[in-house]
This record gives sequence, C-alpha cells and structure tokens, in this order.
Amino acid sequence: MERESNSCTCRLFLTLFVLLAINFFLPRMMPGDPFSTTSADEAGEEIIVMTEEQRLYYMHYYGLDNPLPEQFLMYMHNLIKGDLGRSIYYKMPVKEVIKLHLPWTMLIVVGASLISTSLGVGLGTLSAKNRKKGRDRILMSFLIAFAEIPSFLLGLILLLIFSVYLRLFPLAGALTPFADYSGPAKQLLDILYHAFLPVLTLSLAQLTGVYLLTRNTLITVTTKDYIRTAKAKGLGEKLVWNRHALRNALLPVVTRTGFMIGIMMGGVVLVETVFAYPGIGLTLRSAVVARDYPLIQGILLVIAISILLCNLLVDKIYGKLDPRVVI
Repeated sequence: MERESNSCTCRLFLTLFVLLAINFFLPRMMPGDPFSTTSADEAGEEIIVMTEEQRLYYMHYYGLDNPLPEQFLMYMHNLIKGDLGRSIYYKMPVKEVIKLHLPWTMLIVVGASLISTSLGVGLGTLSAKNRKKGRDRILMSFLIAFAEIPSFLLGLILLLIFSVYLRLFPLAGALTPFADYSGPAKQLLDILYHAFLPVLTLSLAQLTGVYLLTRNTLITVTTKDYIRTAKAKGLGEKLVWNRHALRNALLPVVTRTGFMIGIMMGGVVLVETVFAYPGIGLTLRSAVVARDYPLIQGILLVIAISILLCNLLVDKIYGKLDPRVVI
C-alpha cells in the first residue's frame, strides 16, 4: 500500500511538472513577442511601434532576453512563492487581473453547467421512457442536429435575435454602464440580465451531450436484472425509475458534467468574445493578442487547476451516489 501511495504521489508531481512546463513554453512558441508592437486600442485605431532599443530594454526589464531554461527556473521559483508575475498588457499583477475577471466566468460556467445538466437529464429521462416513440425520435433528431452548431455561431444567432431584433437583452457587457443601483438586489438582477445570453449559449452547446448520455445509459440500465427484480416486487414505475434506474444512470452523467466544466472553461473564450463579456476568456484573448506571457500562463494555470478540482469533486460525488466506489 505504501509503495502504491508513493507511486501515485510521483505520478501526481510528474503530471503537475509537465503541466507547468507546457504552460510556460506554449505561449513562447507563438510568433513575435510582447514588445514587437504595443497597441493602445484593440480596434487598431492607434498602434505604437517600438524602436529596437526600446524593445530590447523592455525585454531585459521583464527578463525575456534570458535563456528559456533560466526563465523557466525563475517562473517555477516565483510560482512556489505564489507570485504569478506582472501583466505586461494590463500593467498590474496577474493575480489582480484574474481576481477581477474570474468571477464573471465562474458565474456563467457554473450557471450553464447546472442548466444543461438538469435539462439534459430531464429530457434524456423523457426520451428513455418513450423509447422508439414519435416524441423520442423528434426530440433526439432535433437535439442531434442542434449540436452541430458551434458555440460562437449559436451565440451570434441568439445575439441577433434577442438583442438586435427583439431588443430584449443587452448587446454586450456584464453590467449596465453608469447604473445607480438602489440596492444589492437591483445589481444582482442586472448581473443576471446581462449573463442570460452567455449562459444560454453555453447551456445549449452542452445540452445534447448530457441528453444522449442520460438517454442511452437509462435504456441500458433498465435492461438489468435488478430493475426486473424491482418491478417483480411490485414497486411502482416512478419509484423504480427514480430510486433504481436514474440513480445508477447518473454516475456517467456526473463524470460528463466534470469534463463539461473543463470544456466550457476552454470554450468560454469564443462565447465571451461574442458577447464582449468581461470574463477570463475575453481576458485570455487579449493576452494572446498582446503576447502577454505572464497573464497567459496565469490564466491557463487557473483553468488547469479548475479542471483538476472538478475531477476531485466528481470523485467525491461518485462516492455518495455509489458506496461501492472507494475514494
């Protein structure tokens, strides 16, 4: 047991080291550097081109003229101290930039995960109960066709319909500019109002996967012997579905939800760009355009840690749903 524990610990540290190495070297594989051009406006209205002397000065100031192994060792040293560096684009610590933008992303990702999982499980259960009937075929055909629409295109469609034509929701942002709120409740409603379309886009983009997994798992589970035994005992259909079938079918759905959050954390870049939503995805886009290495590293590290935490949470929920699973 002790040898297995040491082996798991070694694998964990090796995985973490590889993750940090990729996190460091990947941004530096992009063409250019942070000081080839410095844009004062993302729209391109004003671009300041540095002289070679200025570029070399700033490269030296941020330590980017050192050999890559030396930069990596310094990155690891600072990371151990909890220092993620200073953003070149925002001119402030990376921690502060992430602290400003991460809550907005977590709001729409968590909201979309809850909605897509709940709706997917509900629709999947409905289809499984009506297997091979017209209702099941229509619903499955519609959702499979719907899944082929990319999330950014889906966001544009929703934006055009609900914001441009119907004018029911705002075109961009997370808060109404210069709004004077009479209380926290008004501010919360405004936040939810602006987050509605991004959450809806992410939810619809992930809905089909949860739906199909729930439907197919339930169809498989209902053929098991313990379901036949439960029915033979005279248990009601509702009780059989809720206590025996759905409880066992939720195990792969929980796993899917954990991976789905990771997928959303990556896909949120496009959705936040469409809605100009000030989350970590839009910030990552700005960092990539500006070649802001410290900020790119910090955001990718946060995304990786979020995925690891989600997987840990999935393991804990697994243990609650199925006591046979040893955590």
